[in-house]
Amino acid sequence: MDPGGPRGGPTVVRILRLAAGGDGVAKLEDGRIVFVPRTVPGDLAELTSVRTYARLARARLGRLLESGPGRIEPRCPHFVGERCGGCQLQQLSVPAQREAKRQVVADALGRIGGLNPAVPPLQEAREAWGYRTRITLALGPGRRLAGFHPVGEAGRVFSLESCAIARPELNRLWAALRPRLHLLPVNATTVTLRLDRAGGLHLLVRVTGQRVWSRPAALGQALIGADVGTTLWWQPEGGAPRVVHGGGATAFPATVFEQVHPELGDRIRHWAVEALGLRSGTRAWDLYAGIGETTRLMADRGAEVFSVELDAWAVEWASRQPGSGKIVREVGRVEDWVDRLPTPHVVIANPPRAGLDARVIAALLRPGAERLVYVSCDPATLARDLAGLCRTSSTTEESLSYRLTGVQPFDLFPQTAHVETVAVLER
Repeated sequence: MDPGGPRGGPTVVRILRLAAGGDGVAKLEDGRIVFVPRTVPGDLAELTSVRTYARLARARLGRLLESGPGRIEPRCPHFVGERCGGCQLQQLSVPAQREAKRQVVADALGRIGGLNPAVPPLQEAREAWGYRTRITLALGPGRRLAGFHPVGEAGRVFSLESCAIARPELNRLWAALRPRLHLLPVNATTVTLRLDRAGGLHLLVRVTGQRVWSRPAALGQALIGADVGTTLWWQPEGGAPRVVHGGGATAFPATVFEQVHPELGDRIRHWAVEALGLRSGTRAWDLYAGIGETTRLMADRGAEVFSVELDAWAVEWASRQPGSGKIVREVGRVEDWVDRLPTPHVVIANPPRAGLDARVIAALLRPGAERLVYVSCDPATLARDLAGLCRTSSTTEESLSYRLTGVQPFDLFPQTAHVETVAVLER
């Protein structure tokens, strides 16, 4: 039901702020909060497609009556023409994006975590465009097109011409692949284009069922002919990926996690390790270690590092990389390993969006680590976990809880609503 405005007229609202997902937030006349994608704070917006629920509402921007400060013309034609859902904030200037994200972090820490630290401005990325080293595209019916989903329309795919936040190398690969989609398996569902640290290109093709990709060489040779030689990977439904053309057994594993903005990812990693205050002989945990970049950095600085990572491919890759120092790598879920590792002096944790398992928080509250650095990609789960680590309860001795001593957000994903935050905790 559309509540309308006065006397049933158009619904007009003033956008107050941005929510964590990038939607503008306003209030309807009945007091309900309404979320409006693609608006900015200060916009006076006439709404359309208003859907009301018990405590909130969602709507689309029908007509912009006044522009809020910071509003700009989006750079990518897909953002306007196809309402691409890959970016949420292209209508906002980069400085305004950073301030909005800083406020999202501060709001989550206060509202969810009961913590009110000073949240400094985001550390900036050197490049706000052309930075992503991985994009995943959905295939349309009959492999005639591939692209992203329009915002709010997960069941539809538009034909992508190029991605303004992807690295130029990926756009060149996409330009070569786009007219050759018919060479993909008939049961392909998505394609992931990836650029590794050494400059190698990868194409990961996911399929439904187990039907083998019978002629990958045809696509592989076509891409070589287009001067974008690429390692081709095929991943059956529920199965492990494997190289089917190029690359060989030592190819960089295309499915392992690595930050899609390497320059800023490296800066975050160094900032986090510096915050640990490592000394020679420090025993450290690296939880959710990925391909081991943080582990190697800590070991090179003299720490004895115990790392845990679920992805066996990532651990195997990490073990082949050069480095110094003492490292013990374990494969499995962090919550299954924290009771089996030697007591640490310091811990760095970089969990997925879901945050820390309750068993991990319990282990971190036991006597041991005097300093914990938490790297988070989601302000809400970060705030929830910090509340558990920094507050005492009837079952937790006050001396075993932590205090939050510093927070630093980073603009890891310009043009999107995502923000990376590093929190420093001490006993």
